[in-house]
Amino acid sequence: MTELIRHWIAGEFDDAAPQRTGEVFDPATGAVAKRVAFAAESDVDSAVAAAAEALKTWRRTSLAKRSNVLFAFRELLNRHKTELAEIITAEHGKVLSDAAGEVQRGLENAEYACGIPNLLRGGFSENASTSVDVHSVRQPVGVVGVISPFNFPAMVPLWFVPNAIACGNTVVLKPSEKDPSAANFIAGLWKEAGLPDGVLNVVHGDKVAVDALLAHPVVKAVSFVGSTPVARHVYETGTGRGKRVQALGGAKNHMVVLPDADLDLAADAAVSAGFGSAGERCMAISAVVAVDPVGDELVAKIAERMAKLNVGDGRRGCDMGPLVTAAHRDRVSSYVDAGLAAGAELVVDGRGVQVDGGEGGFWLGPTLFDHVGTGMSIYTDEIFGPVLSVLRVPGYDAAIEVLNDNPYGNGTAIFTESGGAARQYCEEVEVGMVGVNVPIPVPVSYYSFGGWKDSLFGDAHAYGPDGIQFYTRTKVVTTRWPDPSHGGVDLGFPQST
Repeated sequence: MTELIRHWIAGEFDDAAPQRTGEVFDPATGAVAKRVAFAAESDVDSAVAAAAEALKTWRRTSLAKRSNVLFAFRELLNRHKTELAEIITAEHGKVLSDAAGEVQRGLENAEYACGIPNLLRGGFSENASTSVDVHSVRQPVGVVGVISPFNFPAMVPLWFVPNAIACGNTVVLKPSEKDPSAANFIAGLWKEAGLPDGVLNVVHGDKVAVDALLAHPVVKAVSFVGSTPVARHVYETGTGRGKRVQALGGAKNHMVVLPDADLDLAADAAVSAGFGSAGERCMAISAVVAVDPVGDELVAKIAERMAKLNVGDGRRGCDMGPLVTAAHRDRVSSYVDAGLAAGAELVVDGRGVQVDGGEGGFWLGPTLFDHVGTGMSIYTDEIFGPVLSVLRVPGYDAAIEVLNDNPYGNGTAIFTESGGAARQYCEEVEVGMVGVNVPIPVPVSYYSFGGWKDSLFGDAHAYGPDGIQFYTRTKVVTTRWPDPSHGGVDLGFPQST
């Protein structure tokens, strides 16, 4: 019998028979590996009710006790990181080394949240006015909804959940239905770490579960990562119902290569950042902007490296795995046809690639286009697959114009040996995360992750200081103890004296 992945509510699996289920595939074979319960509105109601009940005591739990749970969770996550990486590879398809890297980056965010006693420290001003003291505190917002995507089934929940819990909130997590097992595994580690039942709940499903979280009046804040159209829907729906929302959307990440760049380093970076995780990363480089005259040499070096990539089952030590589903593979493959029809030069065709994996796997090999125009769909759309486009521009100013005209502003990189050019680029480019000779500039856990323009809806970036701010509300308390010398009625506006 095929295993059924169930909801995790109030510290245990929900044994009720689901009204609807979905299929979870092994992307390297194409076989149905598991089924997953799809939540009805009533399931979301149960999870939110459990979170609301747990909030009554968790928000008042001391920082010392909260941090003890966080430290224990961090140790368990570190101890079981190989097992978690194997779960990710089995359902997402990314190679084991990539899955291990995802878990490690999530672990770093859990480590950051362990410092919550310091992160929540308020301010105090003694005698701000005569015999009047003022202090500030940060308090939890309440029940939080986290909606995470398929491409990072462990890391993205670990961007949000540790900080939210550390700040005294309770959480309902809705992972992607495409690779849901990692969320349940992480929930089990939290319970083993001593997290009280109901503080973290996991509901699985599709749009029904998402919309139920957005509509629920008890849910006060929502964190989301996904495509731009859905991020816009989540932001507008959630804020329209009075919720605090951070919604990270899509991307079209550019890598600018200047004439003075080390082209071997740039080619290595373009291949690594373009085809890691089969291009299913919001920080993947999908557009290389080659500044004349480096185009021919750079494209040749990229193609040379692509020819050496081994595509196959991520459990077999291959370089690149399959895409997550057949439907997604077919969608990405359709862009190869569209690029050819638009007149781009297909340098490397990933269709029909020879693979080390099952014949029914969701395969598409690394694909490279040259002489891509900004009006072509392979440039304008977020493909989210192993398709790399090379645009050619005459100079630095033209490169900046290409980037700043793009509606996305998630991540970018510049490859150059000129400190002046790099500094100018960092100042002028309208993108939220910038790398200098670093192709995937994902910030470390004590900074914050997030883009500009259509890559982010809301004011708060993910994790780091922005995460703590998002999951708390500031309260300022002004105190004066009774003093007969300050008695009497005074209708004037209070002043500091």
